[in-house]
Amino acid sequence: MKFNTSFFFLLLITTAIILVIGGSCNSDNVSKESTTVKLTEDQMRLPENSLKGLTIFDGLEVKMFASEPMLKNPTNIDVDERGRIWVTEAYNYRPFNGNPINPAGDRIMILEDTNGDGISDTAKIFYQGPEINAPLGICVLGNRVLVSQSPYVWVFYDDNGDDKADRKEILFEGIGGEQHDHGMHTFTFGADGKLYFNFGNEGKTLKDKNGKTVLDQDGDEIGPNKYKQGMVFRCNTDGTEVECLGQNFRNSFEVAVDSYGTIWQSDNDDDGNKGTRINYVMQYGNYGYTDEMSGAGWQADRTNMEDSIPLRHWHLNDPGVVPNLLQTGAGSPSGMAIYEGSLLPPLFHNQMIHCDPGNNIVRSYIVKNDGAGYKASIENILKGDKDQWFRPVDVCVAPDGSLIVADWYDAVVGGHENKDQVRGRLYRIAPKATPYKIPVFDYTSPEGATAALQNPNLSVRYHAWMSLHKMGNKAKPALEKLWHSHSVDPKIRARALWVLSKLNDGERYVIEAIKDDNPDIRITGIRAALQIKINIIPLIRQLVDDKDAQVRRECALALHHYRDPHAAQLWATLAAQYDGKDRWYLEALGIGADQQWNRFFEAYLHLVPDPLQTSQGRDVVWRARTDEALPFLMALASDSNKSWKSRQRFFRSFDFHTGPAKAKALLTMITQNKKNDIALNALLLHHLSSKDVKKSVVAQRALKGVLLSEYGTHQYLDLVYQYEVKTEMPRLMELILSKSENALAAEAVKLYLAFGGEQTFKNMLGGRDSIKIIRLLTAFGDVGYEQTLDMIQKVLLSSTYSPSIRKIAALSLGRTYGGESRVQDLVKGKKLEKEFINPLMTGLEHGPRRSMYLKVEALLADSSSRNHPLFDKNAVLTLKGDAVNGKKIFSINCVVCHQAQGVGADFGPKLSEIGSKLPKEGLLEAISNPSGGISFGYESWELHMKNGSVIMGLIASKTSDELMLKYPGGKKEMIQIKDIKTMKKLQESIMPALQEAMTTQELADLLAYLASLKKN
Repeated sequence: MKFNTSFFFLLLITTAIILVIGGSCNSDNVSKESTTVKLTEDQMRLPENSLKGLTIFDGLEVKMFASEPMLKNPTNIDVDERGRIWVTEAYNYRPFNGNPINPAGDRIMILEDTNGDGISDTAKIFYQGPEINAPLGICVLGNRVLVSQSPYVWVFYDDNGDDKADRKEILFEGIGGEQHDHGMHTFTFGADGKLYFNFGNEGKTLKDKNGKTVLDQDGDEIGPNKYKQGMVFRCNTDGTEVECLGQNFRNSFEVAVDSYGTIWQSDNDDDGNKGTRINYVMQYGNYGYTDEMSGAGWQADRTNMEDSIPLRHWHLNDPGVVPNLLQTGAGSPSGMAIYEGSLLPPLFHNQMIHCDPGNNIVRSYIVKNDGAGYKASIENILKGDKDQWFRPVDVCVAPDGSLIVADWYDAVVGGHENKDQVRGRLYRIAPKATPYKIPVFDYTSPEGATAALQNPNLSVRYHAWMSLHKMGNKAKPALEKLWHSHSVDPKIRARALWVLSKLNDGERYVIEAIKDDNPDIRITGIRAALQIKINIIPLIRQLVDDKDAQVRRECALALHHYRDPHAAQLWATLAAQYDGKDRWYLEALGIGADQQWNRFFEAYLHLVPDPLQTSQGRDVVWRARTDEALPFLMALASDSNKSWKSRQRFFRSFDFHTGPAKAKALLTMITQNKKNDIALNALLLHHLSSKDVKKSVVAQRALKGVLLSEYGTHQYLDLVYQYEVKTEMPRLMELILSKSENALAAEAVKLYLAFGGEQTFKNMLGGRDSIKIIRLLTAFGDVGYEQTLDMIQKVLLSSTYSPSIRKIAALSLGRTYGGESRVQDLVKGKKLEKEFINPLMTGLEHGPRRSMYLKVEALLADSSSRNHPLFDKNAVLTLKGDAVNGKKIFSINCVVCHQAQGVGADFGPKLSEIGSKLPKEGLLEAISNPSGGISFGYESWELHMKNGSVIMGLIASKTSDELMLKYPGGKKEMIQIKDIKTMKKLQESIMPALQEAMTTQELADLLAYLASLKKN
């Protein structure tokens, strides 16, 4: 086939110009552009080319609303009633990474399109000050602007309307640490006239502007004594009447609330575990990031542990954990909005719109009812499939119904790291050729304000809501017309109901609502009744047999801490309608019965005398928290006709009971174990406290039998540790000496030391039995405690020992993280005879860090390096890498700390999809500067123990009594808090800077491999 090359060249140029000027970016024209114009990396980063890296949902177009230098590093946005975009910037984010700072502080910007072309032509600084330090949230409420910036929530006031802050005050404080991504996040306005907000698991507590801890809906302090990890809240617009609506999230970023008052948000997992999730926030629910009772992390062993890490991450098999709506794999979820407009295609109406900068995507979750809960699917809206610097962090709905998206635009995703400080973009998404035309509303008349109440933009609705509420009875005719109109969208009716319910005689409208044909309106009626504090018992009585499971769910939730003599019977009626399959419904029952389980379960037994006969009844027993349920739970757990696996859930349920009745039940089960089933006794002992076991002759006898049966296994060591069985010390020593090359021996050494056996070890090393000395030194090689390292080094440096024994010590010294530095010091100081260098290096080669071996190897070669040229990032990035060789390099240098595609140790963040999250620039930054952006939860800790040892690792789980320390290579160790003298979080990453141990080509190959690790 022949064609005119001149014409073809002209066509290419014309296509490129049209795309740049027109700003359209649908999937068709993006694919054409990518095949005709090849941009360099630097060209791709230019604002005028940014649309070429994006793919948009068919029928929509994306346009650049604003870019640098008009704004930089946007973290959060809000769109006001005039269509202006308010932006919080974070230029000063993470200055300790070496980035420059602006001493004037970060900015709050207002960007505006004055001519309706969808492009900002003005930018104003609303406020800039040194106290504004990388804020993460903004909410515009008329002349009040809430700015979330841990440890504060600031309120700025524009008193004279000149778009400049005239004054500021603190709304809340004491929330997490400064510049902490897991602290305070943004606020949003709800259809009920309330504010909704959340913080991540570094938030911990909430204090008012005077530093006094805020009280929750029960009058309890909001803090770790009652609540765990991340939380979601509701309050009045002035910050009063704070309610904690959900807890035990990891790092939920932004709350989104629909017109019925249903709450949604996303949550981030521990990096790399493919467990990010979307939650329907069932009020007062526990969302399972840590153990509800003990606070242990998800990696801690427990009965009935989930089969896969993404499920295990949220304790989803535990009674009392609300299920996830959707798990979205790896990612870094951030801003979210509910789209209740009509401009976008119907598929997105009334759905969540969500940003995930880790996956370079803006997407929607298409939610459908599923019993008492929901199910959802994913639909992509805007994706940076050709530009991994696209980092959408927030999305808002403008007054015209279009979407505004904020793009952090960076090689990395935040999370304690920032590569680029000056770039940042805003995009507008709308149907093709749709002008940015903002409607004008009259908020001074009931009709005008009621019309504004129907707008999809929250700032418009805030003005409308406040105006209507201020008008009082004058607003009722217009609102009632909307409320009684069954031809309008039910969500619009719900908005009218919310306002009416909070005017005089609001109860009348609530009573109407619970009789409505639409279940969402009935649900809204229940929620409104709770907010205006009317007696809900008569209302629930009318709805207790409602045909809609979600309405009955809401009735159960409404009984939460509701002290009324009729509440128990109503709850029992609701419980009797549980179908035995709907986990949402079951957890709603559990939330409703909280603090009243005794009365509620007793009422249930009157309706269902033998709950063990049906799956429904068995589940209610499993979920119950009352001594009355224990006999039934005993029967279920000990039913030998059921499979051992199916009984695990009932054993796990015992962990959620407290008090003497639980211990009595478990001890009774041990007594009834006439066949002396060792597995059964072991499990029963596991669920008893150490105190209960020590006090019981029956338990002691069972423990002795289990220890005899399980000797030489991890189970044996776990039991010795759990019950502090010091009488097992002789057998621990036998285990150490007989299995010195086994990992069990190292664990036995640690236990022996914990029981005070250090002097016994020293005596043995000072004796004449060379076989025992060799075996002891071999076992010490996998321990890494200061005591064992001291003993190994003493033997190595002492000429009183034979060369063969000293060589065993040399082999053992460098096999642990703590021992590596000792090897380096010995080589530097030239303190060893040459004959011990080879075994010393052999041991170091099998240590946790390949880079340390190469460093010491270079020292032995009398060179400070491997003759590498100076590290040049640009040289690495421009060099073509070989992914096949990069995989080999990964297997040598990285697998001791990271997993990829199922290979490697579970220590640092998993990397199986890291290529989807970071482009090569971000990957190289992580490799060359590992301390520049340590992921939350992966910080190294140095523990000084009361016995004099010093150990280092990552804290995988921590309770009030013990913590789990994780070491390079994936080994884990439980440590009693009482045995720790001091704990120090280290600022440096445990990961070495790999450029010190690799050539430029090796780095390029490793980058090529890591970049290939993407979602399927």
